[in-house]
Order: sequence, then structure tokens, then C-alpha cells
Amino acid sequence: MRWGPEGEGQIRDLGTMGAMASHPLTVGFDLDMTLIDSRPGIKAAYQALSAETGRQIDADLVVSRLGPPLEDELANWFPADVVTAAADRYREIYPTHAITPTPALPGARESIAAIRERGGRTIVVTAKYEPNARLHLAHLGIEADEIVGGLWAEGKARALREHGAQVYVGDHTGDVRGARTAEALSVAVTTGPCDADELRAAGADVILQNLTEFPAWLDAYRAA
Repeated sequence: MRWGPEGEGQIRDLGTMGAMASHPLTVGFDLDMTLIDSRPGIKAAYQALSAETGRQIDADLVVSRLGPPLEDELANWFPADVVTAAADRYREIYPTHAITPTPALPGARESIAAIRERGGRTIVVTAKYEPNARLHLAHLGIEADEIVGGLWAEGKARALREHGAQVYVGDHTGDVRGARTAEALSVAVTTGPCDADELRAAGADVILQNLTEFPAWLDAYRAA
């Protein structure tokens, strides 16, 4: 059974509660703008890349539309034949500029703790370069059971299926598509670039304002 959008109690049977009964609760999370507010760090990294390469980059615009893979964004600022090299360099300088300025979003630590307290497991599935994703979580003291990087939208379904995630939490319509492809419950938060209407139209099963609402929602989901 699944809770409907915005937790208003609309339920539809998608066959996932049987899976929950036979397998430990496993919840996947996106990283950028779901668990962490990566805008300050990403902005600093893009500004450093711009200064180093001499290419003009509107870092404020970049951080207003986080979600898709790095190469997709860099293609707006670099010629196609140098995008790969620019991406490699960005990932190299990222730890110097982006880790320290990036805070956890409200409710992130509490949501991870709530899952662990209920005997569950967490997996972070992100489009971000995995070593940098690990640096963020280590810096903030957020301990996930598994971290998988380099996956976007429908591609996230591979990791979600591999680790048996029944729920995937994200802020972007791409995260909704990933959850639905994996046949996991899509829980969307409006802390990223996509508003509630966009997330609902993409097929989100549940919409929360932020992760501070997640522990209470989790209890309701488990009791359904």
C-alpha cells in the first residue's frame, strides 16, 4: 500500500508492503538538495573553475537548477570537445572548495537516525561523483549504509533494485523517475529546484516540505 501525494491519506496498492514484510526496511536518498544544501559549495567550485579556465559561468544560475549530471551543466558553458576535461578538473578541485561550505539540510540527520532506530538501512544514490559524495557525508557525520554515485534519473533504479530499496527520497523530477523505474515509493521534498506541482506531475507518491516531516511520515507508512 502507498500513501498518496502530500500524505493526505489516499492509498493505492502497488504490492510493496508485502516486500516490506519479508525484507528489512531500506530507504534510498538523493544527496544534493535532499540531504545537503550543496549550493554554497557548488557555487564556490564553479567560481574556481571559471577563474582557472577563463570561461564565464553564471554560478548563481547553475545552483538554481541542481540535479542533472555535471556534464549536462558544463555543456552550457564549455565547447563540447572540452566538457569531459572540464568535468574532470571540476571533480579534482571540488573537495577544496565545496565540502566545508555545505551544510546538512534540516531533518537530514534525524531522518537517517529514524530509519536506523526502526531497524532499517539507508542508501544514498546520487548523480554526484561518488568520492565527493562520500566526503560530504563524512564531513557532516551522516552515516549511510551504502553510497552509490554517478547515477541519474532512471539510472538510479539499478542501485535501488540492487539494494532492495522500498522507498526513494529526492527533490527532483529525475528522482521521481528513478523511484518509479525501480518500483519504489517516491517520496519528494520541495527543498530543491522542483516545486510540489512539478513533483506531483512527475508521479511522486508523497510530497513533504522538507525532511523534518520524514520521521513522522515514516511511522505512518510503516503502520499502514
